[in-house]
Amino acid sequence: MKIRKNDNVLIISGKDRARKGKVIQVFPKEQRIIIEGINIRKKHVRPKKSGEKGQIVEMPGKISVSNVKLICSKCGKATRIGYKIEGKKKYRICKKCGGEI
Repeated sequence: MKIRKNDNVLIISGKDRARKGKVIQVFPKEQRIIIEGINIRKKHVRPKKSGEKGQIVEMPGKISVSNVKLICSKCGKATRIGYKIEGKKKYRICKKCGGEI
């Protein structure tokens, strides 16, 4: 999977289209990611102790990797990602500016 934790991404489809955010968590087997402040879901939580009230907790939901583009740190544009192999090292590169990510 080409998107990693702490990458800045642009959402290209869905209800949060054109919003930017930072990747919090990655699920490579599912091809999904969780982005900070995007795809907010509400979860109803039962009270744990007697006398305590229940709550509604807001938490970010998963988004498919195909619905996001990485924002290049050098040119600042949303781009596709390529790979460059030098010896035993493998680098991610921006398809627009050619810079290393």
